[in-house]
Amino acid sequence: MENQAKNNPYYSRTDTAKLNISNEEWKKILAPDLYAVAREAATERAFTGKYNEFDETGDYYCAVCGNHLFRSTSKFASSCGWPSFFEADKEGVYYKRDTTYGMERVEVLCKRCDSHLGHVFDDGPKPTGLRYCMNSVSLEFVADSQE
Repeated sequence: MENQAKNNPYYSRTDTAKLNISNEEWKKILAPDLYAVAREAATERAFTGKYNEFDETGDYYCAVCGNHLFRSTSKFASSCGWPSFFEADKEGVYYKRDTTYGMERVEVLCKRCDSHLGHVFDDGPKPTGLRYCMNSVSLEFVADSQE
C-alpha cells in the first residue's frame, strides 16, 4: 500500500504517538486486504507478498500508521513464503501470546497502532536467532534513495 497518507489521516512516518482508533474507523480507511491482516490477524497466502523475494536497501514501516518496524539489513531469505527479518525496531513492535489454531506462537504487533504484522519464531539466523515472519501487506518499504 504505497502512499497510505493519501487516504489515511493517521499515517505518519514521524509521529510516534500511540493511536487509539476503532476497527470501525480503520475499516473505512484501509484497503480490505490490509484491514483483514492488520485488524483481524488474517495471513496472506505464502509466496504471494510483494516483499517475499525483495532485496533493496531501505526501511520498512507499518502500512497502517507509518511506524518504523525494520531495516533492510535485518532481512534474510528464509524460504518460508513471507518476508523475514532477524531483528525488529524495539520502539516499533510489541509482542503478544497467540494460541489460535491450536498453536503456541508469539504475535508481533505495531507499537503505535496495535496492528497485526505477523509472528516471531526462534529459528532464525545469528546474531538474534529470531525469524520475524511478516505479512507483506502490513509493510511499506521506503528505499534509502527515496528518503
